Amino acid sequence: MLMLEKKMLVVKYFVRYFKVINLGILLMSRIGKKQITIPGGVNATLEGNILSIVGPKGTLSTELVSDVNLEISDNEINVIPKDLGKRSRSMWGLTRTLVSNLIVGVSDGYKKTLEIQGVGYRASVEGNTLKLALGFSHDVNYKIPKEVTINCTRPTEITVEGIDKQIVGQTAAEIRRYRPPEPYKGKGVRYQGEFVFRKEGKKK
Repeated sequence: MLMLEKKMLVVKYFVRYFKVINLGILLMSRIGKKQITIPGGVNATLEGNILSIVGPKGTLSTELVSDVNLEISDNEINVIPKDLGKRSRSMWGLTRTLVSNLIVGVSDGYKKTLEIQGVGYRASVEGNTLKLALGFSHDVNYKIPKEVTINCTRPTEITVEGIDKQIVGQTAAEIRRYRPPEPYKGKGVRYQGEFVFRKEGKKK
């Protein structure tokens, strides 16, 4: 019991006399400690717990958890946990990553490329619908979300672009789910550069 009280006094001493961001021993989030650089043409504003990022490609916002604080200067953002609790330390790196994704999204955007393999398999965009021929008895009609742009530069290539990393990734995953690549001939929809484990078919 006495040792526990001594440890609590030590922690209180560090929290009181040192900035939390410099506690490399007590707080080990290598991601959370990294500063986020705000590029030119991007503005960040914090109103209450709502962070808004405005850039050349659009505007994104997110609601911050109450376990971390944000410090916004002229060209950088620092994420600082409020205390040494487990949840604060968990939210530290997560919040830093989410804020960084917003800045990258409004400045550069995100892109996912899908490849289609298989005889007769193809894709095309008609209005706000992506039409997929994937070996079924009917074409698959996928309604394109308004937050992303889908292009088919070739019948066997689908490009998903947008400023929200989550929506871009979710859209690409939903399209791939219609016909994931199978292991024998590799037919299906796959991410560009994805490795597909192949199996040997039955021998006669």
